[in-house]
Amino acid sequence: MPKRISKVILGVGGGIAAYKSCDLLRRLQERNYDVTVVPTPSALNFVGTATWEALSAKKVTTQVWESVDEVRHVKLAAENELILISPATADLIARIAMGRADDLLTNLVLASSAIKVLIPAMHPNMWNNAATVANIALLQERGFHVMRPATGRLTGADSGIGRLPDTSEILSYLASVIADTQDLIGKRVLITAGGTREAIDPVRYIGNRSSGKQGYAVAQAALDRGAEVTILSANVTLPDPVGATVISVESTKDLEIELERHFQNTDLLVMAAAVADARPTHVGTEKLKKDSYREISLVENPDLVAQISQQKRKQIIVGFAAETSLNIAEANRKLLAKGLDLIYLNDVSTGEIFGSDSTQGVFITADGKEIPVSKSNKATLAGQLLDLVISKLN
Repeated sequence: MPKRISKVILGVGGGIAAYKSCDLLRRLQERNYDVTVVPTPSALNFVGTATWEALSAKKVTTQVWESVDEVRHVKLAAENELILISPATADLIARIAMGRADDLLTNLVLASSAIKVLIPAMHPNMWNNAATVANIALLQERGFHVMRPATGRLTGADSGIGRLPDTSEILSYLASVIADTQDLIGKRVLITAGGTREAIDPVRYIGNRSSGKQGYAVAQAALDRGAEVTILSANVTLPDPVGATVISVESTKDLEIELERHFQNTDLLVMAAAVADARPTHVGTEKLKKDSYREISLVENPDLVAQISQQKRKQIIVGFAAETSLNIAEANRKLLAKGLDLIYLNDVSTGEIFGSDSTQGVFITADGKEIPVSKSNKATLAGQLLDLVISKLN
């Protein structure tokens, strides 16, 4: 299976559309890409170095002669797996087609064997000019991916083809490029994310620390690979992944109802939500006073994944086990007892998992195979998870 791309160069050409790449940078970061911005010198006329450094939290240089001791054109070329240039102006496209190395960005393009994606933006006359047409054809022959510009209002009163596409369209195009095979096209993926809350009264609840980041990372990875994704989102404050159907739930009972509703039309269920084990036997209709907290009577919640697995036909079910140690025996017990095809066990005792962008642990398959996961971001783990179930899904 293709390795998930995580390190990206965002090249910025010297066009008015450069300001839109600030939003593109943010959206890439939200998808857990590690982004280094490399503007051309002329691009700084539109968006300055300070802005790019503030948004990326990285040093930004435009010339080979800056930070010479780092040999940045070679170092960045070796470290990054994809070069995305947005906007790609007519001048920048021409220089790349000629193999010129006038600045850091064009040096990088020559020094890198990474995937290269161009998002052109320019006046219609420039886009349709024979020189630009020939340059783009030449770059495509060399393996560059070139997105067709949008049509619409340009600078001043002009309108036509050459407008930079919207960020969501660029991200969709990028996903189609980097997912070497859209191996989840036609598959329906149901994901639970976040943590359920059990009301004590109208103000207070029993809950947990789950942020939903891992479930949302799995959702984004599945979307990138062509799946139809539904998220049952339990008290998550993250932005909805573009293209996913998001259904908000609060309690374990809410989640149970939505699972029953969607499971039979699902190919893959990923139970990433942290489900409360118990709920109060009585929920106050008014805010309870302090002296009422001497004792709260609880009743056990149903085991949703064990319950839904009894309805399994051909569905694949993946579970998560958040323990305070890497207890392999307990994870294996849960794998069998809950009818899972795969379980991910992680140790939350250090407080580094819930709410964090990183994770580490071990996958355990239904046949007992253990696959350790070293510390990595949750997007990487999401890709590994899908890689492990894809053969069964297909």
